[in-house]
Amino acid sequence: MIKRIVCLLAALSIMSWAIGCSKSESGSPAASSGGTGKKWKLAFVTNNASDFWTICRAGCNQAAVENPNIEVDFRILGDPTAAGQKAVIDDLLARGIDGIAISPVDPTNETPMLNDAAKQATVFCADSDAPSSDRTCYIGTNNFDAGKQAGGLIKEALPNGGKIMMFVGTLDAQNAKDRSNGIKEVLKGSNIEVVDTRTDDTDRARAKANVADTLIKYPDIACLVGLWSYNGPAILNAVKDAGKSGQVKIVCFDEEDETLAGVKSGDIYSTVVQQPFEFGHLSMLNLAKVLSGDKSVVPDGKQIFVPTIAIKKDNVDDFKIKLDKLRGRT
Repeated sequence: MIKRIVCLLAALSIMSWAIGCSKSESGSPAASSGGTGKKWKLAFVTNNASDFWTICRAGCNQAAVENPNIEVDFRILGDPTAAGQKAVIDDLLARGIDGIAISPVDPTNETPMLNDAAKQATVFCADSDAPSSDRTCYIGTNNFDAGKQAGGLIKEALPNGGKIMMFVGTLDAQNAKDRSNGIKEVLKGSNIEVVDTRTDDTDRARAKANVADTLIKYPDIACLVGLWSYNGPAILNAVKDAGKSGQVKIVCFDEEDETLAGVKSGDIYSTVVQQPFEFGHLSMLNLAKVLSGDKSVVPDGKQIFVPTIAIKKDNVDDFKIKLDKLRGRT
């Protein structure tokens, strides 16, 4: 456990001044700092307005510190739809942006838009992939593996089995599909039943209402699983309101404040955290490298995976200390 925490702190540290020999799963190196002297205009476009992106933004800003030839335009998506993202991309392209990292809301339907953007700028996907598009590279979580990790935690939380319900903004996003499929893969053959997956279109009030409805409709539900960052707090608050804290297990993703508080109190069994700092950090550094002519930073598989970490009661305090530093709270 101590070894895992030490690895976590090292991975999250913003004091590192180079990526150096960092590698993707395929063994290809990540970008190092530096540039050609040209000022690259880069952008990061989120898929919603979650606090999750505050950490990613810190990573983008760190990249700009490491490489003074990077200028970052970080766009928080107010309209969490494909149309909302298209409006942001159109504006960036009109401003002459050189490179864009984007977390697609609806990869399938946004593929034509991404292909058009790729004709005018270098496009990376981050956090959520659009593998059929002309994007140059994906940087982020291997969400199928993250789902498998969550599936293992669900089995730990429910040693005697039971029914579970999953919650997410939309199942159109590739990360949601992959996490869901990873969970189901691990639960195959077990005595744990996935009742359904409820979507909320990133509406937090609806996310909480979905949980409340589930607790009423399925009084024997054993575990509630949140696939996106805000789903953890929505589940936690709905369970508290229903007076079922401690009776229903919770497994979720990411590191919102309420989620970590729930892990610390024991109301949430575990949360699988990504490393959004590195999503922004590596995206900006590698975009600059590709634009400068160094395509060696893009693996053959065009995917660079950043590992996830399971946070439980025994390591949540150490994780939160490091996280607060990333968020500029200390």
